[in-house]
Amino acid sequence: MSKHLIAAGASMLISSSIAQAQGIHISPAGTPATMIGAAQNFSGHVAVDIKAAGDSAQHGSVGMVDFAPGARTAWHTHPVGQLLVVTDGKGWIQQDGQPRQNIQAGDVVWIDADVRHWHGAATTTGMRHMAVTYLKNGKNADWKELVSDAQYNPR
Repeated sequence: MSKHLIAAGASMLISSSIAQAQGIHISPAGTPATMIGAAQNFSGHVAVDIKAAGDSAQHGSVGMVDFAPGARTAWHTHPVGQLLVVTDGKGWIQQDGQPRQNIQAGDVVWIDADVRHWHGAATTTGMRHMAVTYLKNGKNADWKELVSDAQYNPR
């Protein structure tokens, strides 16, 4: 009798771990391929690696974004906000109408919903950050005009 209970318990544990494993989706490194940032959304050389697995992209997007020195986003907003985790280098972020702020490896930045802003590398140092955005009505960003050189690096 106890052998049957042990076997039944082991069977339940195995089947429960199989059921949990069915809910895990792994995208191998390098999939999808790195994209160069679109010229209407970025100035300078920017490479974007979208990080998604399973149906995660239906909720938002995660991207590892590499900015060469001097590269930056266009002005933009996010309908639900944006989280940036700076992983390498140094850069800048600026909210429209506010002074530019320094960001560097280890910094975590939250940008509230609908705040017009830009971010990118410093003039002489590249920067990499993980960007997390969320979808609202199928949209995660509203791209505006490019940041001018005078806005990027005021003298």
